[in-house]
Amino acid sequence: MAALRLPTQLVTRGTLNHHNSSPSSAIAAASGRLSWRRSLTPENSIPLFPSSSTSSLNRERSIVVPVTCSAAAVNLAPGTPVRPTSILVVGATGTLGRQIVRRALDEGYDVRCLVRPRPAPADFLRDWGATVVNADLSKPETIPATLVGIHTVIDCATGRPEEPIKTVDWEGKVALIQCAKAMGIQKYVFYSIHNCDKHPEVPLMEIKYCTEKFLQESGLNHITIRLCGFMQGLIGQYAVPILEEKSVWGTDAPTRIAYMDTQDIARLTLIALRNDKINGKLLTFAGPRAWTTQEVITLCERLAGQDANVTTVPVSVLRVTRQLTRFFQWTNDVADRLAFSEVLSSDTVFSVPMTETNSLLGVDQKDMVTLEKYLQDYFSNILKKLKGLKAQSKQSDIYF
Repeated sequence: MAALRLPTQLVTRGTLNHHNSSPSSAIAAASGRLSWRRSLTPENSIPLFPSSSTSSLNRERSIVVPVTCSAAAVNLAPGTPVRPTSILVVGATGTLGRQIVRRALDEGYDVRCLVRPRPAPADFLRDWGATVVNADLSKPETIPATLVGIHTVIDCATGRPEEPIKTVDWEGKVALIQCAKAMGIQKYVFYSIHNCDKHPEVPLMEIKYCTEKFLQESGLNHITIRLCGFMQGLIGQYAVPILEEKSVWGTDAPTRIAYMDTQDIARLTLIALRNDKINGKLLTFAGPRAWTTQEVITLCERLAGQDANVTTVPVSVLRVTRQLTRFFQWTNDVADRLAFSEVLSSDTVFSVPMTETNSLLGVDQKDMVTLEKYLQDYFSNILKKLKGLKAQSKQSDIYF
């Protein structure tokens, strides 16, 4: 991935207070007069991805603020006071985003969802009671209007597999944070990846780390939450292929991941949101236990009542494939994602003790969903449905 060059200074002009401007003036001012300038000259820039020889300390000091935002002054007073219950969820249709939306609505928040224009509208979000607005983080001019009247932004967005990693996860996030700062957003929640600061060689993890630093330096009131892995992701990766008797792909590495139910992540996020002592803090959420790939497959086999057809990919093959894809510009993004896969397939533990975090949030570890319970509920429900479909098929045979 080509090195990004980062300007070393952030300039934001405009008066910020506890009120958003009126919708008409804010939209006009923000969308019409907000401009984005990226300075790419060597004199005032630094590389986003330092060389492997750069120390962690130097890397932390060198990453200050990546993009210069110039926002013309906006008349913010008198304005309409923003309710603390007004939330914008970015990436609301995703695995985590939809759980954030549902939990926030259940707890009485006024939820607005930022989603990209799409052929199939996100009607389920409206059915739940949320407001849906269309915008695209890769098009900064579409962002400001979505922030009018919003108190808190919860950022769950991530790029699609077919997109370059930096389009949404870097450039889009920078644009969103800058707009939030310019329009007086009171709190910003950002989801990152556990141990992202320890893997500068992996573009996605380095981008997450740089975004953490950028958010910290922006001056926004914020909470950063690092995550280890979603239980929901295991359904498509292991549970469904086992039920359909298809190949399950794994590696020969002893990586352990403390998967967490996204419903628990949503619950803890909203608890953190209401706790002023957590403002500006970095939290890491992890599930009750860290699992290896083989342990997850064995659990799925037991609950499904059938063996898995496991295809093991050696970590060495991932490394060679990553190096080969580096030779071609059109496969650079594949190489970036393989770099992340390589980390997940190394001898690494993606987990942290939750004792201090649980104490800070006032929650009990016993209330967290375990992976055994999550997968047991899934297989119980799906096998019951499959049994019902099989019974209906037998009845049809009798009638016809």
